[in-house]
Amino acid sequence: MAAREDNVFIEGDNLEVLPTLEPGSVDLIYTDPPYNTGNDFAYADSFRSDGGGRASRHEAWVAMMRPRLVAMRDVLADTGALFISIDDNEAAYLRLLLDEVFGEANFLAQVVVNLNPKGRQLGGGFATSHEYLFAYARDAKQCVLDASSPDTVNADDFPLLTDDGRAFRHLPLRNTNKKFNPVTSPTLHFPVYGDPLTGAVATTCFDGAQEVWPVFGDGRPAVWRWSRPRIDERPDDLVCREINGRNGARVDVFQRDWLHRDGGRRKKLTTIWLSEEIGSTDTAVAELKGLIGHVFESPKPTGLVRRILATMPPDAVVLDPFAGSGTTGHAVALANAADAGTRRCISINSGEPTRPGSNAANAGFATVADITRARLAAVLERHGGS
Repeated sequence: MAAREDNVFIEGDNLEVLPTLEPGSVDLIYTDPPYNTGNDFAYADSFRSDGGGRASRHEAWVAMMRPRLVAMRDVLADTGALFISIDDNEAAYLRLLLDEVFGEANFLAQVVVNLNPKGRQLGGGFATSHEYLFAYARDAKQCVLDASSPDTVNADDFPLLTDDGRAFRHLPLRNTNKKFNPVTSPTLHFPVYGDPLTGAVATTCFDGAQEVWPVFGDGRPAVWRWSRPRIDERPDDLVCREINGRNGARVDVFQRDWLHRDGGRRKKLTTIWLSEEIGSTDTAVAELKGLIGHVFESPKPTGLVRRILATMPPDAVVLDPFAGSGTTGHAVALANAADAGTRRCISINSGEPTRPGSNAANAGFATVADITRARLAAVLERHGGS
């Protein structure tokens, strides 16, 4: 085991290492296990039981993964989450296995990750351009994961400007979801008062004001999104305007939704992540090559892991039980440098020999763990940390 204070790299079989970690001590797991493709990489990526055939290959892979997922679950905090990458070879089996180990109620998302925008051009059939990312909570009711990101906010969505240059947009103060109405939310159905000439809004009548009730576009009664006290607290964030509705001109109330607001703005993450947002296999290869050479065929881009890191608090303890080329540890260092976070990373990788003739073996890396160790050392030298 090589350790530098908070960030730890452990060489060994993760099935043996995981039980040595304190139960509930990890906030976030990201990992990229073998995909069982049968291809030759720097490491073994083919599992097969004695029966032979495709079914036996799946069975062997599931048998390998099940106890490791159980061990991962046990080290996760009740507030924590697991993200795990996979491709079409084992995606269906992994989903069922995760439901079994973590529980269907703790499923959070199945994300399509566009890591190869050009698609794989070798062989027949479709040019596959994506993989999958499964997200599960240890306990969905307690999980602190925030499925949003500041990086997905588009400034073009805020086309209006104040005199001092602050960008904003108008959102209806009325709740547009028809599940919320005077029957289901009676305390939010009340009149407000607004002057479309000055834009002023209040909960009590004033000179020049008109009474405004929340209504849907078809005229049916609706409710506001804000309570009376909140309207009284934030009148400057509201504006009264005359609009052309379905039944002619009417007065309505809108919220000024600011692009830059206190606490920062975040936008919910979609379940399709594009390579231009999080990087691609090509950019990941370039990242690794810039540190220790082209010694791993399909590393993950740090942008992918940094997006995952951004869903959890900046002091998270992060674990990668299949550390591979060391992308997770690299991403943690970059994230901490960017936001002054105090994330800590535990990386585990086996001492499995690299495949003879592979780029890694030719570069002098005897084991897969040697690759991980070399990258993490290079990251430490370049970006600092412990």
